[in-house]
Amino acid sequence: MKLVIAIIQPTKLKAVHEALEKIEVTRMTICDAQGFSWHGRPDTFRGREVRSRVLRKICLEIVVNDDFLDRTVETILNVARTGPDGAPGDGKIFIVPVEETIQIRDGTRGPGAV
Repeated sequence: MKLVIAIIQPTKLKAVHEALEKIEVTRMTICDAQGFSWHGRPDTFRGREVRSRVLRKICLEIVVNDDFLDRTVETILNVARTGPDGAPGDGKIFIVPVEETIQIRDGTRGPGAV
């Protein structure tokens, strides 16, 4: 089992969620997040251009069995990318091993609890 942590643009959430449902990845945690960017984003404040370095992002946390890992990552990569070549700020994907999963409702353990 793996934990896929995907940091994506808020505007891509609906498309990523729908694409993941199509490949039968239906359980995930969605959190609002803020990320610090070196480049920042241009904005206007009282008629002057300012650069905001703290940007709003969405954090998806998805635990998948090993046989779902590749298709989950590929789906996120393809759908969350801005344009054909991507753009700075499109996000990142982290993959972390999961030692154990336990379903609280009935105590089911392992891949069946995912």
